[in-house]
Amino acid sequence: MKEDDAILAVLARHGNDGSRLMQILRETQEALGWLAPETITAIARGVNWPRAKVEGTAAFYSFFHTRPRGKYCVLWSDNITDRMLGNRDLMQAMCAKLWLEPGRLSEDGLVSVNTTSCTGMCDQGPALLVNYRAVTRMDMARVEQMAELIRNQVPVEQWPAEWFRVEDNIRRKDALLDHGLVPGEALAAAMERGPAGLIDEIKASGLRGRGGAGFSTGMKWEFCRNAPGNGDQPAHYVVCNADEGEPGTFKDRVLLTSHADLVFEGMTLAGYAIGAQKGLMYLRGEYRYMKDALEAVLARRRDDRLLGKRILDKDFDFDIEIHFGAGAYVCGEESALIESLEGKPGRPRIRPPFPVTHGYLNQPTTVNNVETLAAACLVARHGGAWYARLGTAKSAGTKLLSVSGDVERPGIYEYPFGVTVRQVLDDAGATGCVQGVQVSGPSGVTLSADELDRRICFEDIPTAGAFMVFDCTRDMFEVARNFAHFFAHESCGFCTPCRVGTQVVARLMDKLATGHGSQYDIDEMFKMHRLMQGASHCGLGNSACNPLFDTLNKFRPAYERRLKSLEYEPAFDLDAALSQARQMTGRDDAGAHLENAE
Repeated sequence: MKEDDAILAVLARHGNDGSRLMQILRETQEALGWLAPETITAIARGVNWPRAKVEGTAAFYSFFHTRPRGKYCVLWSDNITDRMLGNRDLMQAMCAKLWLEPGRLSEDGLVSVNTTSCTGMCDQGPALLVNYRAVTRMDMARVEQMAELIRNQVPVEQWPAEWFRVEDNIRRKDALLDHGLVPGEALAAAMERGPAGLIDEIKASGLRGRGGAGFSTGMKWEFCRNAPGNGDQPAHYVVCNADEGEPGTFKDRVLLTSHADLVFEGMTLAGYAIGAQKGLMYLRGEYRYMKDALEAVLARRRDDRLLGKRILDKDFDFDIEIHFGAGAYVCGEESALIESLEGKPGRPRIRPPFPVTHGYLNQPTTVNNVETLAAACLVARHGGAWYARLGTAKSAGTKLLSVSGDVERPGIYEYPFGVTVRQVLDDAGATGCVQGVQVSGPSGVTLSADELDRRICFEDIPTAGAFMVFDCTRDMFEVARNFAHFFAHESCGFCTPCRVGTQVVARLMDKLATGHGSQYDIDEMFKMHRLMQGASHCGLGNSACNPLFDTLNKFRPAYERRLKSLEYEPAFDLDAALSQARQMTGRDDAGAHLENAE
């Protein structure tokens, strides 16, 4: 198929609808390899949008390529747990075997090797993406074999199948993972109660959002149901937030592979409750490999009258589409996610108005996390009172924890809310002495060894699900430094405090790492923490310095042993910067060095 024909086919498949630009760009790139200038022009013409607007979306997301990327695009997960497993040495070895520099396209245009943020495989790393297909459990033998396959230009589809195996690693089940429901059971029970009755049960259950914010699910559904639609074609929408981008979190990945029916049924429950006819699952780009399996589940549910027209022979129509992200952590924020669904760069909106009144396509929209929607099925089937008895007084139900790091049994653990950190560590087999635990990812809280009796619940330590363990051999400064670079990379750039502040913090951490730091630099980082918390536009900037602040307070010696001076010391070395000029001119005499110049 010619390039123009391929573009036209993608546009036709999406009705030349600009609000579906993310999917148009993704499918076009999959067909053509990259998004050339003339490709972007053709897409802009096809959706009748200004070209600058289309290019702005393509440039915003790291998984879209506006320059040639090569036949093989290899991205190593650079989360701290992957680093602990040796990903840096493995990546360098791969680059050496392929004769290229990290981040550069090879001279023959065949391959590029670089890093990306966490790929959601922390329980089976080191991991990477090759042409956006996940590969787990990398080791030196696989690096050598993979380099050979790339050199011989063997198609990725012909690579060893076991490389692409992703395991669920469910270690402990409770009410959700051991639910015992059959497809349609929760939905039938909800329809017996009616939409208002279902919302009442959700409110009585105390179910709160599992994505981190912890807002009442019942209240969110009620607000959305009561909001009138807008414009000439009013509608209500359900959005499932499956953009699981927080480093160290992989619970939603497991729910979607082992319990997809439960998640889709939860979306259908939400649609029934709020009066929606359409649901959209926003799935992170790193989980592209799930597409066929999830589409098969949706097709089966349509055949079983659990999706589509007249669900369970009732006067209720509802269907679900899967949309993919393209490598932007900030799209985990619900308004940024909606912007992305509409084909725009994923920048958080100014609120109010809130999505429950003005969300997707400016219509009332409820956005819920994967785990929240799955848990709603338990409430619909067993009732709010039954669910409220699980957990604690202010934290009803159970919580899935994605445990990784220095433990013998990384994987998914489900507990009723109120479990202690120490209990989780014992069950996962924490190795050696525990120095620190990062709960809820980089934006969460860093716990020291004397805080292990604290509890996982909204009253004490709320969490989106990440639980990373660091033993006494780990350098907590390097943990915080990794997180600092993560936030600097993932800032959407909308507001100055976050755009500049995250870069400043990352550079100050690098300065300390190279031995040029001073107490002045530590004081500057405290100032940045206060500034970004008070002035950032969204939660990313507000929480970006959390790990820095926690580690500075709880593991200060990790910073102080890097200090070479009590006074300010510049990190920039002008003489060293002139080294390339000396090399080009062939001079290395005394007069070519700054300190010897008169």
